[in-house]
Amino acid sequence: MDARILSVDALAAEIPDGASLAIVRDQGGAPMAAVRALIARGAGNLHLIGVPVLGLSGDLLIGAGAVRLYEGAAVTLGEYGPAPRFVAAVRAGKIALKDSTCPAIHAALQAGEKGLPFMPLRGILGTDILKHRTDWKTIDNPFAKSGDPIVLLPAIKPDVALIHAPKADRLGNVWIGRERELLTMAHAAKTTLVTVEEIVDGDLMADEALAPATIPSLYVAGIAETKGGALPNAMPGGYGEDAAAIRDYVRSAASEAGFEGYLARLGISRKRAA
Repeated sequence: MDARILSVDALAAEIPDGASLAIVRDQGGAPMAAVRALIARGAGNLHLIGVPVLGLSGDLLIGAGAVRLYEGAAVTLGEYGPAPRFVAAVRAGKIALKDSTCPAIHAALQAGEKGLPFMPLRGILGTDILKHRTDWKTIDNPFAKSGDPIVLLPAIKPDVALIHAPKADRLGNVWIGRERELLTMAHAAKTTLVTVEEIVDGDLMADEALAPATIPSLYVAGIAETKGGALPNAMPGGYGEDAAAIRDYVRSAASEAGFEGYLARLGISRKRAA
């Protein structure tokens, strides 16, 4: 059966308001074209999950008022500085936070992938984060002869995993290269929506060299061919980041008016998110 091939706007329309939405870090092929389409349609009330951190993609969605809750290890633009709209939203109390760590996000997604209710993790024992995550439970290892505490993390099962990848075939299989967390996201999520640089003929799963790094069509609900869909971020194995464009964003988004002007320069005409 052929894949559902959609426009990027139609793909974004498949993500309902109020959904829990997992997006990978900027350096992993963030779905920037789809994020812009979400903003343009006025998406709102999202529970945004950074895998394990977000940058420009998260800051755009937060600045547009599309996010009610952010769960992840950070929102940062790295060498370009703090994420300005995220910082402003936190200071103003406009979004709620579920603070996490990179290993905790990956472990909780792995629990969701495996159909488990939780995943144990040790590395956060003794940290202050446990004071703020009442949904994380510390227990004694039941297999130990003496006290051996371990933290249980509830599974993360996103409503939607939204990813950008190098290519897909017309059957709906998606090749992700070395970005293995994209496969974990697809396994854990109820629905996976994908933008790709290109749609190719043939069957990626039939190629022994490509199949191990391919998400099978079973997990993919829709695909949009979107050349340059990760820009201004880099596409691993494809193109580099547009540093000038990212710096322009940082300057513009220092204020709410500047952020609105940035969206206008991109040609994003949007309904205001609730």
